[in-house]
Amino acid sequence: MTEETRPVRRAGRRVPEVRCRAGAGTPPAAPPAPPVPAGGPAEAAAGLAVEVARVRGATAVVTVAGEIDLRTAGALRDRLVELHGRLPAAGPRRLVADFTAVPFCDAAGLGALVAARNQIAADGGEIVLAGVRPAQLRLLRITGLHRLFAVHAAADDVWAAPGPPAASR
Repeated sequence: MTEETRPVRRAGRRVPEVRCRAGAGTPPAAPPAPPVPAGGPAEAAAGLAVEVARVRGATAVVTVAGEIDLRTAGALRDRLVELHGRLPAAGPRRLVADFTAVPFCDAAGLGALVAARNQIAADGGEIVLAGVRPAQLRLLRITGLHRLFAVHAAADDVWAAPGPPAASR
């Protein structure tokens, strides 16, 4: 091969040079964990509130307010399971999660709902969703979770429904 027919080589990238520094072998100290507020897991996730609005028999309406995402999903799951445990043990126990004040719920939030539902169902209870926004309802339908959770337009619709609630939407 002559110089004219030889393929031209591109200059390769140079890898940055890595040099050891004193103390580089020790991992950096982890930042201190933020203090957990006395209010429990509902207040631990900034921007998410999960509170009991009313209780009738073995059914409790729980208002959920704030965005549900990766940062707050664990607190939602823990709080729902905790509140279900406080309901009377006789007969089926039902939590109605009122999502009227939830502007956003992502996949982590859906996963938290499923995890809470699984724990609660193992204990003989159920979670019902109410006040779900159209975009969130669309996510429930796309993922097939509308078959797992009964969904009502409003929390008051659950009181009017005889027996176990059926999906109204």
